[in-house]
Amino acid sequence: MIKVGIVGGTGYTGVELLRLLTNHPKAQVSVITSRAESGRAVPELFPNLRGHYDNLYFSAPDNNALLACDVIFFATPHGVAQASAGELLEGGAKIIDLSADFRIRDVALWEKWYNQEHGAKKWVSEAVYGLPEYNREAIKNARLIACPGCYPTAILLGFKPLIEQKLVDTQHLIASAASGASGAGRGAKVAMLHTELCESFKAYGVDGHRHLPEIEQLLTDFSGSKDAMTLTFVPHLIPMSRGIHATLFATLKDKSTNLQQVFEQAYENEPFVDVLPAGSTAETRTVKGTNLCRIAVHQPQGRDTAVITVVEDNLTKGSSGQAIQNMNIMFGLDESCGLHFASLLP
Repeated sequence: MIKVGIVGGTGYTGVELLRLLTNHPKAQVSVITSRAESGRAVPELFPNLRGHYDNLYFSAPDNNALLACDVIFFATPHGVAQASAGELLEGGAKIIDLSADFRIRDVALWEKWYNQEHGAKKWVSEAVYGLPEYNREAIKNARLIACPGCYPTAILLGFKPLIEQKLVDTQHLIASAASGASGAGRGAKVAMLHTELCESFKAYGVDGHRHLPEIEQLLTDFSGSKDAMTLTFVPHLIPMSRGIHATLFATLKDKSTNLQQVFEQAYENEPFVDVLPAGSTAETRTVKGTNLCRIAVHQPQGRDTAVITVVEDNLTKGSSGQAIQNMNIMFGLDESCGLHFASLLP
């Protein structure tokens, strides 16, 4: 049984890890930390977990207790994992970080977008980007995983076959994506109040969103070239609790390309990427609560624009589910272990 430690388990990604791990036959949560909630039983904070974690209590962070675990998940705000990751890694820990602390290889670029000094520069180069559909072999032997962001996961999986097979103009890529309110975290914010959010739809971060350099870094990796990709990325806030819908646009080099076949072949062996039949529409409700990413492929009027729509649950495939998928790979388990379940409807 894999002993799991969770650092910062009081946010949405933390409770999603807990929810998913109740279903995992090979892993058990042994330690969960929170300074603010130390001493409190998990079901007191998350009543949905009553009957699953009745004897698990939040505790103050303690590296010795965490080092007794086989794997440590950091479900913390950006900048937090850097403070203790080094000591834990030197102590032999395996870490899966759900924040952005180790996703961007260029430290100066990370500091620019996250507006703070990086506190663990020496470990950045060792971190493996945890997108299994791209980095599976490296994940197997990693001890520090940088779990992808929610927007990046959807956008990267949607563009990946087009970029790898050099089918599109890589200097004019466009991603218009919408996320449910849980993507903003569990902290109290006026903009996230029900009366502020409901019956409204808005773009934000139009002049620059901090997921952009992460996405462009991986798009460049997909291309196998040193020439940087250029992406216009516009995120939106949609009045629902969870889910991401990304609509991607790219100009085809050859409009006779059979896009449906390209995507079906690219993902035919991927357990958590579902390419929908031609003519289908990707809907967020079909992935709610699952680790699935569903993709629909379109070429309107047979012209030279590829339109790819991608849906995922931002808390599952976009975060905690993908983190567990990485854990399964790291420990030689079936990649789908504990992660196969149908979406919630309605």
